[in-house]
Amino acid sequence: MRDQWNSKVGFLLAAIGSAVGLGNIWRFPYVAATNGGGAFLLPYFFAIITAGIPILILEYTMGKTYRGGAPVTWARINRRFEWLGWFQAMVAFVIGIYYFAIIVWVLSYIGFSFTQAWGSDPSSFFVEYLGLTDSALNFGGIQTHLIIPFLIIWIIVAFIMYKGISKGIEIACRVCLPILFVLILVLVIRGLTLPGAVDGLEYMFKPDWSALAKPNVWVAAYGQIFYSLSIGFAIMLAYSSYLPKKTDVVNSAFITATANHGFELFAGIGVFSIMGFMAMQQGVDVSQVAGSGIGLAFMTFPTAISALPALNGLFGVCFFGALFTAGITSMVSILQAVVSSFHDKFDIDHKKAVTVVVVPTFVLSILFITGAGMNILDIVDAFINNIGVAAGGAIEVILITRLFNPEKLRREANEFSNFSIGRWWIYSLRIITTVLLGVMLFLNTKDFIYNGYGEYAASDINVFGWGVILFVILAADFLTTLKGKDGYRDLDKISYKEVN
Repeated sequence: MRDQWNSKVGFLLAAIGSAVGLGNIWRFPYVAATNGGGAFLLPYFFAIITAGIPILILEYTMGKTYRGGAPVTWARINRRFEWLGWFQAMVAFVIGIYYFAIIVWVLSYIGFSFTQAWGSDPSSFFVEYLGLTDSALNFGGIQTHLIIPFLIIWIIVAFIMYKGISKGIEIACRVCLPILFVLILVLVIRGLTLPGAVDGLEYMFKPDWSALAKPNVWVAAYGQIFYSLSIGFAIMLAYSSYLPKKTDVVNSAFITATANHGFELFAGIGVFSIMGFMAMQQGVDVSQVAGSGIGLAFMTFPTAISALPALNGLFGVCFFGALFTAGITSMVSILQAVVSSFHDKFDIDHKKAVTVVVVPTFVLSILFITGAGMNILDIVDAFINNIGVAAGGAIEVILITRLFNPEKLRREANEFSNFSIGRWWIYSLRIITTVLLGVMLFLNTKDFIYNGYGEYAASDINVFGWGVILFVILAADFLTTLKGKDGYRDLDKISYKEVN
């Protein structure tokens, strides 16, 4: 019998834990601020209604109905679709390899926070801390000071994964999410009490209505939805495959999306309140200190922490502690998407499946504690998210709405739901989501082909950008051709463990 969530609450906490990751804290506020501010919330909420929630309902329904990781779920819909499941699982595998590295850095920075070890120049400190080289192909050797946090994180993640769904991931999320909320609450309260906070919030929320006429703003909104909700790359298909039969997937999708996006807005208030304070301290405009991603977390925020009038160490621990807990809950969900794929197709023991996934992930993640780690991470992240995730989501929606009967899935979704979804769900996926995902994929791919990425050399981009996309395609093809032991057994032979 497959493992299952102990309760619906356990599933929701795990799904929210997967969705609420590093991107919620360091990506959303900046994306909103630079794409129309308050006006961005309009395309953002439109994207939630027309893509985020509909795809969550779709993936929850598929996973619960066909009871398997992404490859088996797609194969049970149509054997020709199994390749897409492996493509999505391999995208998750790649993300897991580099996502891990960021958590390693975060753990180190929790320790640095006590003494503000980054000094007066956090940017230079971070570069030296990573031993950063000038190229993604210039590895520069393993940074020995990263080995201990690297091993600590792997021990934590492996322990959770070997414990399984109900005794590992569910318990970890029940512990981590309340801690995460408290840490972010401290961040927000402290941020709002700082001088200059209003300037930061104005920068984030002041509406620029002219931005709504720009196609790239709408593309950014849909990109943020996929980036944030963990949809399109096997995670939610895997998580929902462990649901009890009578779970209300429609209600669950609305709760997950609402909690995730509410958290994004809440965290954004804290982040930009502090950006406003930092801008006031330096006598510059908020736009000159605001940023996103790794730069915000490891360069900009440490500067702000050091400038605080009191309790600097405590605030630093809260910020990096929030990143740490969000990273752990997301990391285990990413790995579980891959683990369930091997477990279900090849009908192997859960612990063996974990080993099959964790060992190569561990070995490959060593790349990211070399001097080239951040350069490699930057390139791989850009290509796998903008092409890999977008392609997986676009093909998923096209196959379901064009080559499969989506009405069957709509009936499955409504069977145990407190309120039913109408045919608007099908039309949103078939028309709005398909078109916008297609446009996003086309524009991203075109941009990479003609303009490359960042300041990286063509050789760096070819190896770690296009090379990673090629790896995902070839790995998916290879794994599809392998014969499973009992991966496609009849659904009526797979029993549920009924849970209230």
